[in-house]
Amino acid sequence: MTGYLPNYERRGHGPPLLLVHGIGHRWQAWLPVIDRLAASREVIAVDLPGFGGSAPVPDLRYDVASTCGTLAVLCDRLGLERPHVAGSSLGGLLALELADRGLVSSATALAPAGFWTAAGRGYAIALLALHRGAGRLPPGLLASAGRSRRLRAVAAGLMFARPDLLDWGTVLADLAGMRAAAGFWPTARAGRRYRYAGRPQVPVTIAWGAKARILPLRQARAAKRLLPDATHVVLPDCGHLPMTDAPDLVADVILRGSSP
Repeated sequence: MTGYLPNYERRGHGPPLLLVHGIGHRWQAWLPVIDRLAASREVIAVDLPGFGGSAPVPDLRYDVASTCGTLAVLCDRLGLERPHVAGSSLGGLLALELADRGLVSSATALAPAGFWTAAGRGYAIALLALHRGAGRLPPGLLASAGRSRRLRAVAAGLMFARPDLLDWGTVLADLAGMRAAAGFWPTARAGRRYRYAGRPQVPVTIAWGAKARILPLRQARAAKRLLPDATHVVLPDCGHLPMTDAPDLVADVILRGSSP
């Protein structure tokens, strides 16, 4: 992996804040909040290896340790010493793991993976695979779904509590990116026995959408039992990707969690 650097978007000025997306997604997941954050943070939104604009890595195991290593190398190359980090889903898990390793100053995790049972993990991957498969539907059918409120809800309801707020072109681009993500199944297989068991020694915020379906809110109870000293937040009327459902609220949670 010598010389490998994942794709990233960099904006703003202030304390550095690394943003990490979920499985199958891309840095653009943060578009609803990135400029709000960049008003007071130097924001680096990364595409994980094999996702978005980052090429797959043939010798990468796609497990937590190797992916955290890739993110640590990125921070080192960019001159970021212990940045703050925020992540969604898989990215939330990675944010907590980076905190465990002492590589970040704080971690904010939005519906982080890893607090599931074995059945919950299988359920989440099955739903994500179903959503990924939707990207293989005929383009005309996908485009027409955006013109129907009911079809928008069916197509995007797994991820969002407010499909009516979505730009349908962004949804189509996300589906195309998920379908093309070479890292999807290697990442899913690498985490088949994973459960989070860390004890980070930096400030941690865990926020969960009240209407999340991929990783349901009941998993927040397991997170609270394991990390009782963290700040735990429920995001009302938000789904699995709350950045779109409530961008002002999510940006505020991240800014509070990453305060120096």
